[in-house]
Amino acid sequence: MVQTIVTSSHISVQGEFVKRLSDGRIVVRVGDAKFVGHPVARAVEAIRKLGIVKTPTPA
Repeated sequence: MVQTIVTSSHISVQGEFVKRLSDGRIVVRVGDAKFVGHPVARAVEAIRKLGIVKTPTPA
């Protein structure tokens, strides 16, 4: 399964799901490289809680 993760505030990686870690992060593989980060939906939720990105209000 392909999964997208956020590794920092400006970097996301899309790759093959490898495993879920106990702290909620996941590992994805791109070729021979493995990357660790938060799933995109979870990262966006965390950013909204910090007030950096606000949920748009309907017009």
